[in-house]
Amino acid sequence: MKYFVTLPSGTEHVVTIDEAPGGPPKVKVNGVELVADISQSAGAVKSGRGASTITVDNHTIELWLEGTPPKVGVIADGQRFFATVESERMRIRAAGRGAAGVGDGLIQSPMPGRVVRVLVKVGDEVAEGAACVVVEAMKMENELVAARAGTVKTVHVSPGATVESGAALVEIA
Repeated sequence: MKYFVTLPSGTEHVVTIDEAPGGPPKVKVNGVELVADISQSAGAVKSGRGASTITVDNHTIELWLEGTPPKVGVIADGQRFFATVESERMRIRAAGRGAAGVGDGLIQSPMPGRVVRVLVKVGDEVAEGAACVVVEAMKMENELVAARAGTVKTVHVSPGATVESGAALVEIA
């Protein structure tokens, strides 16, 4: 699973954690693989809160997390701060809700995928937030919506089409 962690300094780190059956997870931070071991206290596993101990490249950190992503309170090695933690799925959903820019009538694919359904046709009147197209990416269906109300001017895709990140899907006038 891929996570985007933004620290108080504004620096964003891409953290990828791949669970290996019967072995330690494979962890990459900004593309660099690290040797990591993660253990949680029984209370943390049960409640989703509490202490975790993370050993990265022979450096052990006691980590406490509180709150619900994307805003998470963190205590690491006695220092307290807040971080923004977004999973790749959260980013896809957010892109689907706001795929078009402010005042922009173009709905674009947030990432490579396959068009599952087109929910509008040329000439349809759509409200702001109305679902217009569904794109499957990473085994998830993402409903992409209109950023503004208007009339569907162009439909650039059809069901079954594969699209790249940023591909034009639907244009609303």
